[in-house]
Amino acid sequence: MPIQTKLTKDLGIEYPIIQGGMHYVGYAGMAAAVSNAGGLGTITALTQPNAEALRKEIRKCRSLTKKPFAVNITLLPALVPPDYKSYAKVVVDEGVKIVETAGRNPKRFIKYFKENGIYVIHKCVAIRHALTAQRLGADMISMDGFECGGHPGEDDIGNWVLLAQAARKLKIPFVASGGCANGAQLVAALALGAEGINMGTRFMATKEAPIHPNIKQALVGGDEKSTTLVMRSVRNTERVFKNKVAKEVQKIEQEKPGDFMAFRHLVRGENYRKSFQDTGDTKSSVWSCGQSMALIDSIPTCKELIQSIVKDAENIMSKRLETMIVQSKL
Repeated sequence: MPIQTKLTKDLGIEYPIIQGGMHYVGYAGMAAAVSNAGGLGTITALTQPNAEALRKEIRKCRSLTKKPFAVNITLLPALVPPDYKSYAKVVVDEGVKIVETAGRNPKRFIKYFKENGIYVIHKCVAIRHALTAQRLGADMISMDGFECGGHPGEDDIGNWVLLAQAARKLKIPFVASGGCANGAQLVAALALGAEGINMGTRFMATKEAPIHPNIKQALVGGDEKSTTLVMRSVRNTERVFKNKVAKEVQKIEQEKPGDFMAFRHLVRGENYRKSFQDTGDTKSSVWSCGQSMALIDSIPTCKELIQSIVKDAENIMSKRLETMIVQSKL
């Protein structure tokens, strides 16, 4: 009993599961593995050092899969902002059909992508932002709950309320993002009005994820208390693995609230890249992950993971839930 939703129909994918953009994880091989397994794989644009490197990564992904894939472009505050326009132009030039946008002030990019016939999924953490993206022309929203890894925003609203509110307020479809890892959650997301789920952390703990085995094992060994929040004082909150560096950032923030330069050296992306790709040291950098690690107890292939999620979801929908509906005797 295949699960078909607006997500699968609109994007031409087999299963309603997206691999979200992830810094230093969303490379061509990862995206292709997810797409080949029936989900929607995503290349993370800003993991590439420049637009031409992104062009090569898109072409590499095309050589690895004939199925749809997306490119993520995240607009975050930075001392020296990336050349977002050049990344966006490469996406258009290379004929990418699906883009996941995220972050602040997406207006000109949503407009640009829509003018070029691209399907835009905008990831956001608040209903007010989702309504803005809807007004700007986004095709779908990825509602990102407080449980997510990376940047959960400043409102601290979990998916149990966020998704139910999205179903009431939005006129365009949405998917659930943040804390998603298994079939039961896919069913819950569908029940709350979503068209599927977006997973990041869960895909990090797969065989194809291009990160050090030590990082994957840390996700398997972690639980719902293994993350913490940094950069709250500068209103750029990030959910990260709880380790000594994250605690040091928090200590500096308590002593010097709002002083980004005081802890900048501890949150540099290069530190995080080294942990993921070189050393595998889980304790020497601040690296993003979500509370869904509590639900991770294995490191399957992307195909095995997606099939197990869908199978569990189908069983819950066709067996457990069906038995709860009884005919009234009245």
